[in-house]
Amino acid sequence: MPARFVEVSLAKRDVRCTAQLLDDRAPVTCAAVWDALPLGGDVYHAKYARNEIYTLLPAFAAAEPPLENPTVTPIPGDLCYFSFTDTVLGTASYGYEAEAKHQGRTSVVDLALFYERNNLLINGDSGWVPGIVWGSVVEGLDEMAAACQDLWRAGALGETLNFRRL
Repeated sequence: MPARFVEVSLAKRDVRCTAQLLDDRAPVTCAAVWDALPLGGDVYHAKYARNEIYTLLPAFAAAEPPLENPTVTPIPGDLCYFSFTDTVLGTASYGYEAEAKHQGRTSVVDLALFYERNNLLINGDSGWVPGIVWGSVVEGLDEMAAACQDLWRAGALGETLNFRRL
């Protein structure tokens, strides 16, 4: 299969990077994401995982992907897929309980971009949170990382994180 690429962008900040899908390491997840593209929504900056931005989406795969190519220590440029139940994310401490519920659905997908080192996927309420690494940024990470730092410091209000095929 030829290499497949996606564009990851922050719309309001007009910043984008290019990532290659890791079809050889996470084929089921890559197929699910690719078939559902374009995807996007409000962006959030991680509180606990550190150098991560993400969006929450309704479940889009016909069946939940298996935990393939997992990590709890993502590196800069990793694109990760997480699936959570609405009850896991639907608490006021996270700050997005309404978005997490997605009109009664029981599964919420978190598509994330890690932009810097020293990330650790652990949740104080539930423990380790392994993610599926389904893509790797191959171009534009420095510009995206700068925009992510601005998002952390200036705020995410009105910003969206988007994924589309290239």
